[in-house]
Amino acid sequence: MHVRSAPTPDNPGLLPESELWKRRDEPEVKAELPGRFLAFAKSVAIKYSGPAEQIDDLIQVASLGLMNAIDRFDPDNGAPFLAFASATINGELKRHFRDRVASLRLPRDLYERIGELERTTSYLRNELVREPTFEETADAMGCDEEEVLECMAAQSARHPIPIGRDESDHADAVLEDRLGGPDEELGRSESRILTAQILRSLDPWDRRVIELRFNDEMSQVEIAEQLGCSQMHVSRNLRRILDGLADQLTAEPDDELSQRDRLGTGRPKHR
Repeated sequence: MHVRSAPTPDNPGLLPESELWKRRDEPEVKAELPGRFLAFAKSVAIKYSGPAEQIDDLIQVASLGLMNAIDRFDPDNGAPFLAFASATINGELKRHFRDRVASLRLPRDLYERIGELERTTSYLRNELVREPTFEETADAMGCDEEEVLECMAAQSARHPIPIGRDESDHADAVLEDRLGGPDEELGRSESRILTAQILRSLDPWDRRVIELRFNDEMSQVEIAEQLGCSQMHVSRNLRRILDGLADQLTAEPDDELSQRDRLGTGRPKHR
C-alpha cells in the first residue's frame, strides 16, 4: 500500500494551500506555487483564444498574471486565491488586447465626429427615453448610417463605453474593488477585446482597407486609388466590416462562429 510522505521543508508539494501562503517566501514554496495553479491560468487563457491568436502567447500572458496574483495575494482578506487570481489573470489578458487596439490611430475628423456622436446620442436618449437607432442618430447628425457606424467603431476601440455585464463579469469587478484589482480600467467593458478579435479575424485585404482608413487617414477615394478598385467597392467593404464590429460589440466574445458569419470575412470576388 502506498503511504503518502509527511510534508517536509524540502517537499512543499504535500503542504496544504493555507500553509503554502504562510511560507511563500521560502524558495522551495515559491517555486511550488506557480505549478500548482498553472492549469487554472491556462484555462483562463483558452477563453480568449481565436483563430488568429497563438494560444502559447495567451498562456504566457496568463502566466504573468498568475505570478502577479501570487505576489500580491493576501489570504487575510478572506477571499480564496482562485477568485483573486481570476481577476488578476483576466486583467492581464485584457491589458494585452487593450494595448494592441490602443495603437490604432484615428483620422482627425473622426475625433470631432465622435464628440458630435456622443452629444447627439445623449440628447436623443433623453428625448426618446430609450437608445436611439442608427437611423435616428444619423438623421440627427445629418449624415448616413455608415458614418455613424464608423464613429461608433472608432469610439469603442479608443474609449470603450461599458456594456451589459454577465454575472461573472460583475463578480470580477467586485473582487477587483475589494481586493485591489490590477487596474481599474481593466475591469471595464469587454469592447476593446472584441474589437481586437475582429481586427485579427479580417483577411489581409480587409485589414489593409482598415489600416489605410484609420492609420493612414485616407479617404475612401484615396483608398480606392491605392488599391486599384472603385470607391463604391471600398465603401461596401467598410460598411461590411463596421457592421460586423457593431454587432460584435454586443455579442458574446467567444461566439467565434457567429463572429465569422456576421463579418463575412474574405474579399468579395466582384468589385
